[in-house]
Amino acid sequence: MVDPNLVLFSGYAKLPTGITASELYKIIGVIVLVNMDTGKIVEADCTLATQLARKHVSAALVGHNLTDGPDQLSNLIDKIYQGNAKKAIITALRIIYDKYRSYNSENHPYLDMEKSYE
Repeated sequence: MVDPNLVLFSGYAKLPTGITASELYKIIGVIVLVNMDTGKIVEADCTLATQLARKHVSAALVGHNLTDGPDQLSNLIDKIYQGNAKKAIITALRIIYDKYRSYNSENHPYLDMEKSYE
């Protein structure tokens, strides 16, 4: 049985041309499973071309809290991922954060999700 407190969010962004992943997918998908009680990412995946890149990025995302905003994750990816898909991954993570905020405001309007992330 699926835990209704675990919600899947996805973000997609266009990959730069000329890299293996863009030849396979054209866009990158970043998918996270979030515990809505805590905001923590409990599982993650992405559509990078190599297993090593997928595992590295996914493992980096697990345990981070979306209530902290997108900057912490963006800074982490900027530091630990030096591949050509970096900007697309960060864009996808910002889309995920926006979806998370929207979901919370619709389903939990009493929560203050108005943290600024400029």
